[in-house]
Amino acid sequence: MTDLDNQLRKFQKELSAGTVSLVLLAVLASASEPMYGYQIAKRLERTGEGVLSGKQSALYPVLRNLGASGLLDSHVEPSMSGPPRRYYQITDAGRAVLQEWINAWRATRDSVDTVLEGPDK
Repeated sequence: MTDLDNQLRKFQKELSAGTVSLVLLAVLASASEPMYGYQIAKRLERTGEGVLSGKQSALYPVLRNLGASGLLDSHVEPSMSGPPRRYYQITDAGRAVLQEWINAWRATRDSVDTVLEGPDK
């Protein structure tokens, strides 16, 4: 692996660390019913290519942190096809925080795009 590859991976990891919470809340805000971790990961694979970078295990600590912050509710249900599943649902506080995070994301994205495009454009 080249130094360029290592630098890119490091950059992607740093970007991902700041965006996973945002996209998890967004996925759960758009869901019509509570979802369990694997469902969330599959939805992100389909619609948010690259957000998890193939590391589904990274999802669970973030879900726990969001729950501990009161942004998600969760409950466990038995499963016919394996171990019990923990289902997650966004709270009203989570919806309010999501809107603030979306605003912050868009402002940051626009600012970075302006810098990347340069002063002459």
